[in-house]
This record gives sequence, structure tokens and C-alpha cells, in this order.
Amino acid sequence: MRQGHPWVFEGSIIKESDTPNSGDLAIIYDHRTNKLLALGLYDCESPIRIKIIQRGPAQLDQDWFDAKVRKAFKLRTPLLKTETNSYRLLFGEADGLPGVICDVYADHAVLKLYSAAWFPYIDLLHEAISKTISTKTILLRLNRNSQTKANEIGLVDGQILSGTLESEEVIFKEHGVLFSANLVHGHKTGFFLDHRANRKRVGQLANGKTVLDVFSYAGGFSVHALCGGAKKVVSTDISAPALELAKRNATLNTYKGVHETKQGDAFKILEKMISDQETFDLVVIDPPSFAKQQSEVERALSQYRRLALLGSKLVNSGGILVLASCSSRVNRESFFTEIDKVFSENRITYYNLESHGHDVDHPIVVGFPEGEYLKCMYIEII
Repeated sequence: MRQGHPWVFEGSIIKESDTPNSGDLAIIYDHRTNKLLALGLYDCESPIRIKIIQRGPAQLDQDWFDAKVRKAFKLRTPLLKTETNSYRLLFGEADGLPGVICDVYADHAVLKLYSAAWFPYIDLLHEAISKTISTKTILLRLNRNSQTKANEIGLVDGQILSGTLESEEVIFKEHGVLFSANLVHGHKTGFFLDHRANRKRVGQLANGKTVLDVFSYAGGFSVHALCGGAKKVVSTDISAPALELAKRNATLNTYKGVHETKQGDAFKILEKMISDQETFDLVVIDPPSFAKQQSEVERALSQYRRLALLGSKLVNSGGILVLASCSSRVNRESFFTEIDKVFSENRITYYNLESHGHDVDHPIVVGFPEGEYLKCMYIEII
């Protein structure tokens, strides 16, 4: 905690002065000097029992929340000058608000809470967001673990905190490319904003190319590739509704290339394509998290190795393979090392062209390595 980590686990607490409730302010003292170290919010429901919100003294009033949100918005303002009106305003621990996410889609904001510890402060958060940015609507989303507790105090996932929402589907823009998000029932807050810079990069690389987008979900990489001038894009996903969303997102934009979709298990689709001797100039593999807990890390690394090998066999000589991981428990070094290992073992010659992480609205803070979850590498297969 002294080095900047924002979590205190249940087993690390030596003594409590009372029997607290979720949302109570926890005042943390150094066990040697008895001096104030930090303030946090207590969470009875989580093994992360205290979430640090302030180093040193503070008063959790409206001014405190206003200052937090203003500071966060200031970091995002350069992004709004890039034909982009969708961004992450609040990124939990990185903005000093662990368990709080706020994503903005055009003129609608979605406040998502991952901890019941924030329930007593919803009005303060809502007011701070309203003062900082101009929105037509602010919605509340809740993670599954906190919904029961929320329902007990009259909070419902998807409820509107202020304004009106004419449609659950909202059209937004990133680097000039249009997408839609379902703010009420969509996954997370409606879309994955963290890969924005990588989607833009794929669009820049796609001109005149054939592209395969594996685990395409809503077609983020696919649509940027099409708008970037790709000749042909194939989107694959196990979810039929996701592929329909990808097709709808593509039609929001103007492009000349061909867009095809394939539904099914990604591994089986890749194996079938290899068997059929299909190849592409650019292959993007961005799977969901394979490691939700520490015990799943080895299996996750095995899956990444397998995907890297399959993907490499589908890339034309001189083509590019884009590999990504959003598993926070698989760190950057481990991910890159495993990819290098599988290529070396199979005598695949490649250049590591570049690597990237989150976009600027997902900042990384010193002392919190768990916050650096997104890894993306660009590999030229020789």
C-alpha cells in the first residue's frame, strides 16, 4: 500500500475498531507509528476488503468527488480532438475510485459500479459527472455480484439516473468510424473502449489487404479494417448475435470491401481454414480473458500459444499477425515470452514490429500492475 497499491485484502487486516458496513470509511494507520496512512471504502462482500481512495486525510463531500472527476476528464481531453466522442471518463483505481467505471458514448454516460461500497455515494458521483461533462443521459450499471444488494435499496441495473434515453442503442464515433452500443443490456457498459488505439492501427494496416478478425464480437477491428480500405474482412465469433452486431456496425459506415462472417468455435474455425489452405494478409486474434483466477493462468498461456501457432499458419508470407490478451493475471512479459517460445519451437521466423496496451483513457498507475491488463503485439511472419 505504501508503494501505491490500492487494495487491502481481508487477511491483511490486523485489527478493526468496529463492525463496519459496506461503504463505511476505513481509516488506515501504520501499525508501527500509528500515523494515518490512507483512507479507503470498506467492502463486506469482497476479499478486497478495503479500496484505497486517498493517501492522507480527506473529506468525502461533493467538492472531493468534483475534483476527482474534473482531474480525470482533463486527462481525456486530447482524445476528444481526434474525431472521437466515446471514452472512459473514470477508470477505477487509475483515477482514485476503485470499483467505479464511467464510459461516455456521444452524449450519454454509463456509470458502472463493481462494489456495493459505492452505493452510498451514487448521488455524489452522479452530481460530479453532471457538473464535469454535458450529457443527455446518465445510466447506472451494476456488476452481478452487487445487484442483489443494490435491489434491496432500490437500485436496478440499467436504470436512468438523469435525463431520458430514446433508444438503448446509441451511435458513437472513434477516430471517425461509427459504432453502436446497447447501454442498458450490452456487455460491460455497451462496448470495449480499451482497444481503440489498436483498432485504429489495424485500420491503418488494412488498406488493400485481406483480413481475418477472430473473436470479433461487435466487429471493432473488422469495421476499422473495412473503413481503412481492406479488400475483404472475415469476422468470426461463437455468438450469432455478436456477428449480427458486427454486421450492423459495418453498415453504419461507408466502405468498398467485402465483409463476411463465420459463426463457431474459434479454434475449430482456424483449424478448418488451415485445412482449406486459406490465408490472409492480416490476422487479428483478440480472445476474451482466459484467466479469471490465478489457477487458470497456465491453461490461459497454453491457449495463447495454440492461437498464436494457428494464426501464424493463416498469415501470408510478409503478412501481419496481431495477438492480444486482456487477462490481467497474465502479465505482459509472460504473454510475449510464451509467443516467442511457441514460434521458436516451431521454427517460425518473425519480426516483432510493435506492441501496445490500453488507449490513453485507460491510464496505468505506478504500484498497481493489475491495472495493466491489455497487451497487443504486431508480428510480421516471414
